[in-house]
Amino acid sequence: MLPKKEYLHTELTHEIIRIFYEVYNDLGYRFLEKVYRKSLAIAL
Repeated sequence: MLPKKEYLHTELTHEIIRIFYEVYNDLGYRFLEKVYRKSLAIAL
C-alpha cells in the first residue's frame, strides 16, 4: 500500500470545497456559471 500523500493547504482546500457545495446546494442547478462564481466569492 502506498503512503498517503500530504498536500500543502489541505485544510484550506477542504474548506473551499465545503463552501462550494454549500453554495451549489442552496442555489441548485439552474443558474449560469457567473452566478455561482459571484455567490462563491461572497460566501468566501
